[in-house]
Amino acid sequence: MTKELVIAGKSFESRLFLGTGKFASHAVMKEALEASGASMVTVALRRVDLARKDDDILSFIDRRRFQLLPNTSGARTAKEALFLAKLAREGGMGDWLKLEVIPDPQYLWPDPVETLAAAQILVKEGFTVLPYMPPDPVLAKKLADAGCAVVMPLAAPIGSNRGLQMREAVRIIIEQAVVPVVVDAGLGVPSHACEAMEMGADAVLVNTAIATAEDPVRMAAAFRDAVRAGREAFLAGRGGEREGAEASSPLEGIVRG
Repeated sequence: MTKELVIAGKSFESRLFLGTGKFASHAVMKEALEASGASMVTVALRRVDLARKDDDILSFIDRRRFQLLPNTSGARTAKEALFLAKLAREGGMGDWLKLEVIPDPQYLWPDPVETLAAAQILVKEGFTVLPYMPPDPVLAKKLADAGCAVVMPLAAPIGSNRGLQMREAVRIIIEQAVVPVVVDAGLGVPSHACEAMEMGADAVLVNTAIATAEDPVRMAAAFRDAVRAGREAFLAGRGGEREGAEASSPLEGIVRG
């Protein structure tokens, strides 16, 4: 990859982030992490027993190799997210946090007001905040102004595998971004991730598409390659679009019978 991703002063070789839910086993998850080449791994705090240093899922993640990104999945308000964040810090999971505030049980749509309120407090308390958010360019700017390290707009509802349903809003967020943009949720196949990277996203986060694939390890490798291809295509710069056809070879000098 041409240039490393930098978040909060830390460099990451891979632009593919992985979630750890829905895998058939922790062993399969570990294999998928290896195949993906990911550098950042998010774990739902509600799945972690912070009282146990040998907690199952954490024991399958090499924290020397992967940046652990605990998330506040399950929080419905800013207050609940703050509680989980502090619990994670006290449990030795560090100051990096994927902020999720989701009161909607049907579409799992993040609450923009509570997300911004929680982010403003967490940044002041020294957390490196990566907020999951609706694809709203105004909210993205407010979260960046609050000091968030990235913004993470959804592409489609979590777990839907429907791809870039919010493409135009995500495009505007990328165009106006002053912090890295990580497209999160809804990417179902590697071509979706490639498209997001071709648009100029700095990274993507994938979970369900890999964890529920028939062969999660093979799918993780496919996403790895798609993210690399999309990034390279973005850096290469695509040619312009035209309404009509244009021959790729010169037409002068053609001998006609």
